[in-house]
Amino acid sequence: MIELRDVSKIYQVGEERVHALDHANLHVRPHEFVSIIGPSGSGKSTLMNIIGCLDIADAGEYLLDGTPIEAYSENELAEVRNRKIGFVFQSFNLIPKLSAEENVELPLIYQRVRKAERQERVREALEHVGLANRAKHLPTELSGGQQQRVAIARALVTKPSLILADEPTGNLDSKTSREILDMFRELHERGNTIVLITHDNDIARQAKRVVHILDGRLTEVTL
Repeated sequence: MIELRDVSKIYQVGEERVHALDHANLHVRPHEFVSIIGPSGSGKSTLMNIIGCLDIADAGEYLLDGTPIEAYSENELAEVRNRKIGFVFQSFNLIPKLSAEENVELPLIYQRVRKAERQERVREALEHVGLANRAKHLPTELSGGQQQRVAIARALVTKPSLILADEPTGNLDSKTSREILDMFRELHERGNTIVLITHDNDIARQAKRVVHILDGRLTEVTL
């Protein structure tokens, strides 16, 4: 599903050139659960942005489902992000003025899904994360764990083939973190491909494969 070949990303910081990714190589097969672990500044976020088609590499090749990303137009990349990839972020990224169900519905509106189908899929997604009874609540009326569950429902509602989770437990207490990780394991057992980015060894070990990133370079970790 995901194949990175000698991918590099360089940022100019003042007079210094920083290699956020340095000839990085990675493959993720369909239905795998892979964690990518590294300290702050190691290149994790840059890697996620490239895998998620939010940014483009300066060198190397990225193939998603066998197609080089360079072959897509901007509009096609937006379509890929909306249909193939579900994003879960540390900060939840919910819209404060929208209810839980409205936040989950938003990607389907972008896809121009009919209202009746939108409502059914939103209901199913919220039921799946155990929040059907909180559908009308605003993010400020939900706990951190509940907000992250809404974010997961939003990622699932488009039925993506890939879920990208960037430090999904970073703002949560240990009990809620375990609940969210249980949810990712369940999603994996249902057939979702998951790439989870973290700085925490215990969280990384929840995945079936662990890849370490340091100074923009990737290495496999033996569990």
